[in-house]
Amino acid sequence: MTTQIGPFQLFQHETTFTVTLQAGEYRREIFAEREADGFLGNGYDWESLAVVFLEERMPELVASIEFDPEAGMFAAYSETPKVIETFTEAFHRMCEDPAQMRDLLSRAEPG
Repeated sequence: MTTQIGPFQLFQHETTFTVTLQAGEYRREIFAEREADGFLGNGYDWESLAVVFLEERMPELVASIEFDPEAGMFAAYSETPKVIETFTEAFHRMCEDPAQMRDLLSRAEPG
């Protein structure tokens, strides 16, 4: 399984299902607005945004998703493919709405 939802890519590994994003390009302008607060738009910043998103919008998935970001890449994974797919679709929809993304980012901590 390799699927793309916007700039996010979903992969199947042996026992986990992962979503990744090459950090630094997608929605760079929104993170740049918060640069003075320490946001760089790196993988750690994306994780912080994803955590707020999950806690506020999909709390039922919080316990099912783990994160493993790096400076240049956001990565989240789960043992359940539907969990990653559902999260990725909803997270992508939110990111496509700059007002929603700014709102959630206002409660995130820089990575």
